[in-house]
Amino acid sequence: MRLDKYLKVSRLIKRRTVAREACDQGRVSLNGRVAKAGAAVKVGDVIEIAFGTRNVKAEILDISETVRKEDAKEMYRYI
Repeated sequence: MRLDKYLKVSRLIKRRTVAREACDQGRVSLNGRVAKAGAAVKVGDVIEIAFGTRNVKAEILDISETVRKEDAKEMYRYI
């Protein structure tokens, strides 16, 4: 699955276009490297997102094409 789509489906970022822009600006890293929006993600990868002054670091636990809002939190865990 593409990184920008995963960020949207897991609700780490609300919109896919915003996720794509964050990747293009270099604010999203995958396993310690700055990642592009089309980078492939897999279970066990670590995503780090820079939101202004704070950073969010999460490990991917599950990948699903669609998920209910209540179950989105189970797709990752904060580190």
